[in-house]
Amino acid sequence: MGKDYYRILEVSPGATDEEIKKAYRRLALKYHPDRNPGDKKAEEMFKEINEAYEVLGDPEKRRRYDRYGTADNMGSFFDFGFQGNFESVFNDLFNDFFGTQTRRQKSKKGDDLRYNLEIEFEEAVFSTEKEIEIPKEEQCPACNGSKVEPGFQPIVCRVCGGKGQVRYTHGFFTINRTCEYCGGEGYIIKDPCKTCKGRGFIKTKKKIKVKIPPGVETGMRLKVRGEGAYGRGDTHPGDLYIVLNVKEHPVFEREGDDIIVRVNVSFPTMCLGGEIDVPTIEGTTKLYIPPGTQPGKVIKIKGLGVQKHNGYGRGDQHVYLNLVVPTNLTENQKRLIEELSKEFGEHKEAKEKSFKDRFKDIFTCLVGFFF
Repeated sequence: MGKDYYRILEVSPGATDEEIKKAYRRLALKYHPDRNPGDKKAEEMFKEINEAYEVLGDPEKRRRYDRYGTADNMGSFFDFGFQGNFESVFNDLFNDFFGTQTRRQKSKKGDDLRYNLEIEFEEAVFSTEKEIEIPKEEQCPACNGSKVEPGFQPIVCRVCGGKGQVRYTHGFFTINRTCEYCGGEGYIIKDPCKTCKGRGFIKTKKKIKVKIPPGVETGMRLKVRGEGAYGRGDTHPGDLYIVLNVKEHPVFEREGDDIIVRVNVSFPTMCLGGEIDVPTIEGTTKLYIPPGTQPGKVIKIKGLGVQKHNGYGRGDQHVYLNLVVPTNLTENQKRLIEELSKEFGEHKEAKEKSFKDRFKDIFTCLVGFFF
């Protein structure tokens, strides 16, 4: 047999439900912490009274207690071992032997939030700072997060006595469980705050500044600690994850830490060589084209790419050269190209072929006319 709850409430085992209720009210009023500030003995008595009334005040729990000596339906040590929380049992045994008191509280955390942020190509290459507005739950200004309407006070849970846990005893072993009456809070709110509806927080919007490091890419996530949502009874909020999307650039492309740009080069420059203007992420620069350069050649400009994630150096810019063929030529340009064609030995062949074609056309017409 564990604790004698009848003795604690100063009633006989045959007491009626009404007698048990009256005894509880009388003793709870006598040993209430508000009436006995700093009195440890009164505080312990108050807890035991609440524990006893939780069992004897419930017909089903009282029936099991009268039969097994506990409010739990367990008749042996082995049943206890399988149904109980072994870690709690071990902690209680440790406390009994060494006179220590431990209470593990799992740190609760609110939900994480996601925010999709689109940035420019240049902002991804270099660093930037963005101000974003996110939905946020802030501490209620009316009740300061207490959940109680101003002017009122929460009521200490009559079952757990403000501990948030209830201890059950079975012979030599004890086990702690979350108080079902108050949900582990240790108190009951009879007058919830009207502003936050008893939540302790209100929904609002918040502007925060986010530092975008250089070299980020589409799909990367930035973590902002503590800017997530609050959960029920949590001790701290979750985190905010900012998912980046980098806009495409009309001129530049990106491959890893390198930047690619495609430029058009005239035929004379390809043949004779020369300097051309090439756009870069930092502005326009001069690029020398060697004589005899072939279409499709790639020239690398070192150090004009994207900042590397490890912070050491930058990638390169790769310039792809495209040959430009003019479509609208002046008479003078045509004459000069024909002269150039003669120099290459191509113009004569073209004229002979043109004559043959014309003769063939005339012969075909004559045959069609006479026959």
